[in-house]
Amino acid sequence: MAQQRIKTAELVRLFNAIDRPVYVLDDELVIRFCNEAFAEWIGPVAGELVGCRCAYHTRAAGADMANVVTVAEGLCPPPTVLEGRATLATITATGADGAPRRRRARFVPVGLSGCEPMAIVALVEPVDLDAASATAADDEAREDLEPAEPRSDQLHERIARFRHEAAGRYGTDRLLGTSAAMRLARARVELAAAGRANVLVVGPVGSGREHVAHAVHYAGDPAREGTTIPVDCAVLDADLIRSTVQALAAGPLGERAARSTLLLGEADLLPCEVQPAVAAAITARSFRMRVVATATEPLESLAAAGRYDPHLAAIMSTIVIQLPALADRREDIPLLAQTLLEEANPQAPRQLAGFTPEALDRLDAYGWPGNVDELAAVVAEARARAGGRQIEPRDLPDRLRHAAEAEAHRPRDEETIRLDEFLGRIERELIARALAKAKGNKTKAAALVGMTRPRLYRRMVQLGLEDE
Repeated sequence: MAQQRIKTAELVRLFNAIDRPVYVLDDELVIRFCNEAFAEWIGPVAGELVGCRCAYHTRAAGADMANVVTVAEGLCPPPTVLEGRATLATITATGADGAPRRRRARFVPVGLSGCEPMAIVALVEPVDLDAASATAADDEAREDLEPAEPRSDQLHERIARFRHEAAGRYGTDRLLGTSAAMRLARARVELAAAGRANVLVVGPVGSGREHVAHAVHYAGDPAREGTTIPVDCAVLDADLIRSTVQALAAGPLGERAARSTLLLGEADLLPCEVQPAVAAAITARSFRMRVVATATEPLESLAAAGRYDPHLAAIMSTIVIQLPALADRREDIPLLAQTLLEEANPQAPRQLAGFTPEALDRLDAYGWPGNVDELAAVVAEARARAGGRQIEPRDLPDRLRHAAEAEAHRPRDEETIRLDEFLGRIERELIARALAKAKGNKTKAAALVGMTRPRLYRRMVQLGLEDE
């Protein structure tokens, strides 16, 4: 026992003699040791990290970055290290000024017991990544995302960088995606959150319309003054909707009304008989709230088709944010799936790294009628089934496998054969070959195909081989 203590003390002195940050985790990803260089880099919170469990997770914007749990999450290695492979990854710490500081670290598994390491040593590079290095790393990750087989650690890094860059920008860190449609949607959310104009969020069910509506109101600040008042047009009857909006127009919120938002859900399902009353109420001088509505179809398109009150459609469509169906932005599926997986990691007993390329292929091949909400349910189910460190095709719900099999064995469209046209093409080819062999002599060509010369001539005219 004494000899073991001596070895431990010597190991501590050895690590402290290294001029670069070093920390050690056990097989449950609990930090067990940090050297002096690590404490200098990480700051006062370093002492609290020993004994804290890391989670493979990226915090949303607005999180308390000085919180010890959040700091530990930024130091977590990719779970693939637990399979016994040394891995280079980017970690994030928080400086004394509260700003995130990013460095590369090599995670080395130590003392393998079967396939699982007994400990992991993290050797951190001595300098922070500057903006140019971070941009280069992001470009490298973007290039790696183009193929059908992105790595989990690359997706993890993309999510972390995106959320850091989107911090404080109206909750857009939750609107993940590199597709053109999602970039446009984030820009429209920022525009809407910067003012008080009415907003219409259009998209299919499950695409995240409600989140966008709340992001517009809170502008990334959950402590924002004012309140949100939800009115679901798909659930409430016409009279209740009318009385609620008219009551709000009477000004019951006082000065808070100017900072509050009426969330009119499924506005395209608002009964026709109350649309004029709603339009009158929300344009009254006493109505000081902003209106943020959601719909599956643009209201002005419905009005043009005679199915919606034009005045009300124009009032609620000052700014329109269009959210695409998940099937229309398949390039975003790997990022979204990885994000949903990592969000469950902090509370889960096992840390999962991500998805195998084959599993991502199956996600990409599915139709996603339930959009992002259905993807979230699929990821949760697959996570519960997974036996390894990554989600494999066998962990995904059976309906995804059935969809892939149906696509692979989709019956081909039957080709209609027109017998006269088919035989005509064959006859034309035979006559052309006979003429070529006879060097244009029609008498010899007729003999080769078993016809008289007059009959050959008639067929040549009928088949377009000779002018009449």
